Parts: sequence; C-alpha cells; structure tokens
Amino acid sequence: MIILTLNCWSYSVRYQLFDWRNQSVLAGGTVERVLIGDTYLEHEVPGRDKYRLERECPDHRTAIELILQTLTHPDHGVLRSTADIAAVGHRVVHGGEKFTSSVRIDTAVMDAVRDVEHLAPQHNTNNIAGIDAAQALLPALPHVAIFDTAFHQTMPEYAYIYPLPYEWYEKYGVRRYGFHGASHLYVSKRAAVNLGKPAADCNLITMHIGKGTSLCAIKNGISVDTSMGLTPIEGTMMGTRCGDIDPGIPPFIMHHQDISPREMDTILNQKSGVLGVTGRFKDRRDIIDQIAAGNERCRLSLEMETYRLKKYIGAYLAVVGRLDALVFTAGVGVMGWQLREKALAGLEEMGIVLDLDKNREAVSPEREAEISAPTSRVKIFIIPTAEELVFAEDTASILDGSYTDHMHHAYSFTRPDFRRS
Repeated sequence: MIILTLNCWSYSVRYQLFDWRNQSVLAGGTVERVLIGDTYLEHEVPGRDKYRLERECPDHRTAIELILQTLTHPDHGVLRSTADIAAVGHRVVHGGEKFTSSVRIDTAVMDAVRDVEHLAPQHNTNNIAGIDAAQALLPALPHVAIFDTAFHQTMPEYAYIYPLPYEWYEKYGVRRYGFHGASHLYVSKRAAVNLGKPAADCNLITMHIGKGTSLCAIKNGISVDTSMGLTPIEGTMMGTRCGDIDPGIPPFIMHHQDISPREMDTILNQKSGVLGVTGRFKDRRDIIDQIAAGNERCRLSLEMETYRLKKYIGAYLAVVGRLDALVFTAGVGVMGWQLREKALAGLEEMGIVLDLDKNREAVSPEREAEISAPTSRVKIFIIPTAEELVFAEDTASILDGSYTDHMHHAYSFTRPDFRRS
C-alpha cells in the first residue's frame, strides 16, 4: 500500500511517499516559494543524491502536479504511475470541535473544514487549496484529513474556555484548540516506549519548538492543556509570533499608529517573536552565532524565549502532578542544546536535572536521546518528531478499517522494536 502525504503551507508544499506494507519511506521533499516566484522543488530518495528542479508554481495545484510528475519521473521518480498510490493523507491545521480524530474526506468534511477556515486563515486556506488540487488530480483515490487540533480535544472544559463573554464561544467557537497535534501524539507515544510504560500511565510535558512553538500537558496519556489557543499565535515566544502578551497592547498600538486589524494580525504573526526582538533574525542558529559576536538583542531574545519556556514547564508541572518526562522535539527542540540548557537551568528543585554533557552531544535530527542526569527524578528526552508518519499511518488504518482513537490504536511506533525508516 503506497501512501502519499501532503502538508500545504502558505508558500510551500511538503510531501512524503510511504510504502506502508514494507514500513519504508520511498521519497520525500518540498516545493518552496509557491505563489511568490522563483519556485523550486527539492526531492530526496533514500540512496540517491538530492534532486533539485526550478519551475514556477503559481498555485498549490501546480506544485502538486510537479510533485506527482517527479514521483513518476523515469530518472528521478519511484513510481511507474500515480495509479500505484493507494491514498493521500492531508494535514489540516484546524478542525474546530467537530473532529476528534482523522477522517476520510467527503463533501461534509470539506464543508466543516471551510466552516472553521476563519479560525486559522493562514493555514486552513492553504490546506483546503491542497486538498482541492489533489482531489482534482487524483479523483479516484481516497483522501484523508489529519487534524492538528484533534489530539487536544480531550482537554477539559475549564482548560479550553476563555474568561470572555460566553456567547463568543457559542456563536463563534472562541476557545482553546491547540495545534501540532500529530507531533505531540508521536513524541508522547515514543516517550512512553522509552519509559517502558503504557501511554495511559504516563504524565508528560512535550515541547514542539520550531518556527512555531507549542507545549502540551499530557496526563495519563491524553492532552489536558496546551499553549496554543484559538489560533497558533498564543503561547510561548516563537520565531515570528509573539505568543502571550497583554491583550491591551494591540488596540493601544493600532490607535497610535493608525493601523488596521489585518495589519496588526500580520505584525503579531509574522513580525514579532524572535524576529521582532532582534529586528533581523528568526533562525535560532543565527541567534547563537550573533550572541557569540556580541549582539545584545540576540542575547536578550534567547533569554526571553528560554525564560518563557521555563514558566510554561512550571505551570504544566502543576497541571499534571507527578511528571515522568519532559520531551523536546521539532527543529530547535532537537538541535538547540543552548536553548535546552538555559530553559532547564534552575529546575533541580522540581526534580528536573539536565546532564550538561549529554545535552551538548545530543544534536542529531534523527536520533532519540535521554539527556537527564542520573539524579533527575524526571526523565528528559529528545525525540525527533515524525508527523508525516502519523499522517500516513492514520490514512492506511482508515483504509483497512483498523483505525480508532489514539489511546487504543496500535501505532507502529509504539512497538519497542520500532526503528525510524
């Protein structure tokens, strides 16, 4: 069974092709700069050199056409034709309250996804464009939606309702939803394996730290709170998003600078966070290099980001009680040893003790590692995420009828002998 997964962003499309029966990745890559010009595709096949092709893609449909052409290319592809594909799994960022798990896409599902498009316009709009394009190009195939928000639908009401007029929730769906669900699902299951315990017996704090950052409080294997909210802007400081701020600041600045709500939304999402503080940089690798060169704004940015991570860890420790493990994942979480070191400094009284040498050595984008000291009551893990694997497995399981909720589904990566492809 060959499964194609698609992850459509504003200006890119990421894809992977899985041979599900053999549990292997056949190919993967990204089309970058979709819509904005100078588009290029980077395509990788295990055992081959990376293939790069420059070709303009003015929309997501053209980008997905290019992906399918590349996957079936006689020299660079891995398929005889698109008829070899059994199904397509699509990442959908926002599913609102309707979806608590992945589902096969039909007209009713698409109507529901469009109904909540206003809750994540920078994401769902592109997810919808990708689904529409893929269904037009591959109309005979089943398509499956995997929702970022689904994993967090176990949060209790007191955790997801905001202290705002209740009719806003009733009329407009204003509540906490949370995101990065597939990532938190994957790393929480892997953490349970590393702890040698059933997921239902594990209390965890998982930290997805990349361009966007979200933390999740997991009690007895399920999400009970998460840092992102109605939109992905809430929470801790991120690459270009502000995270938690005084809600009085936007109207204050809008009044003084005479800017529109749309302009303010752009500032908070795309010009704040690390980029806003430094005025120039959003990549944490650049931040570290600039700190070494004496850049004080970059030093301040790192201090702010790690301080806010530390505050969330303390808050979520209070939520979950007995904590089995902290988990770092995503690009910065996996590779940023400086960030991990500063975020965990001073947490020894909470039973969280980092092994400094292990932490500095653990900078592999593929390898899981334990970086806690022997004296630490709480395990500290680095677990590279595998969201596309969750997309593919949910899709394959829905096709063969074995899919169920994540606490009862026998995911391949929950096996002790699991090895990343």
